[in-house]
Amino acid sequence: MPDAHPVTGLILTGGGARAAYQIGVLQALLRLRPGPAQAPSPFPVIAGTSAGAINASALAAESDDFSRAVARLANVWENFHADHVYRADSLGVARTGAGWLTMMSIGWIIARWRRLKPRSLLDNSPLGGLLQHMVRLERLDTLMADGHLQALAVSTSSYSSGQHVTFYQSRHAPTPWVRSQRLAVRTQITVEHLMASSAIPFVFPTVQLPLAGRLEWFGDGSMRQAAPISPAIHLGAERVLVIGAGRMHEPPGERPVSDQPPPMAQIAGHALSNIFLDALAVDVERLQRINNTLRLLPPEALARTPLRPIDVLVIAPSQRLDDLAARHLHALPAPVRALLRGAGVSGQGPATQGSALASYLLFEADYTRDLIALGEADTLARRQEVLRFFGWDGAPPADGAVSPAGARG
Repeated sequence: MPDAHPVTGLILTGGGARAAYQIGVLQALLRLRPGPAQAPSPFPVIAGTSAGAINASALAAESDDFSRAVARLANVWENFHADHVYRADSLGVARTGAGWLTMMSIGWIIARWRRLKPRSLLDNSPLGGLLQHMVRLERLDTLMADGHLQALAVSTSSYSSGQHVTFYQSRHAPTPWVRSQRLAVRTQITVEHLMASSAIPFVFPTVQLPLAGRLEWFGDGSMRQAAPISPAIHLGAERVLVIGAGRMHEPPGERPVSDQPPPMAQIAGHALSNIFLDALAVDVERLQRINNTLRLLPPEALARTPLRPIDVLVIAPSQRLDDLAARHLHALPAPVRALLRGAGVSGQGPATQGSALASYLLFEADYTRDLIALGEADTLARRQEVLRFFGWDGAPPADGAVSPAGARG
């Protein structure tokens, strides 16, 4: 049984193939955690977005045995190939990617002639089959009844209504929260929710889900996600570990700058980085300001406010994942490399243009294993912070502290 107090939440952010980094962090936690190897998860509340939603759901579905959960995830991520996630053969890429690029250029003419209406750059139908075996969602109710899991949340974005929607399955029935342009809905989490949450804009097709008695089209939950940490707190977390999939701060030093206009791939990668990375940094800063303000309140004023200090530990990559991806572009299947070249991915090393876009699509073992190794190394390098956060060093956790990663480079 997980400890009843404090309730520890886990937030896993989005980032496509970059989410392999999260597996390395989880493996390091297994090494640092005291007690028997086959113990329940330390996270009774788990929330995820995009590829992080897939990892979050897989962890939640094995929350009675944390080591087994991490091992199952590692087995998938360490042996990934692009065709496990999307059609990477010549025919599959031609049907979606080539058509999509054509639509972006002279598309309206050809569309009228050929009725060409591709829904996305890539066809991710193989991912649905993988998730059926990878994530045992049918176990969630039993695990909640047994006390191993309190809640699982999966965030999505509705193209139909423009709202950011967090679907959650929980042991208890917290009041669903509604904020400006975002709401929460209690439901049974399904593979369709995971497919919707991980539908990277433009790259993967949208998914229909029921909402308020009607079907709406949903895509990646990182879009319009103003408060990534919020779902875990609403679902009862009193301290939160956040595992990111991109740097919180850029390292010092100048980057190579081309005198040519950026290609479409570079612009797309920049847009995806904005979608996946920026909201987390802003939310951490907001939480830090709230914690600092609460520390200034006298006890009687603190008792009258619904706000409470939240201890947050953020672990995010210490290296630029764009550069790491640039070293592994050769691992992608030839049709996908050709597609990316058509979108403007070119060059070598740090000067590679468009490597940010490739970093989200590189579901290849060479790349994902490097990300896992980086996640484990980054976490072990912060051993004392991790031990203190969980109270595994015998000391009480800090009250309302925020410890972000990334500034260490």
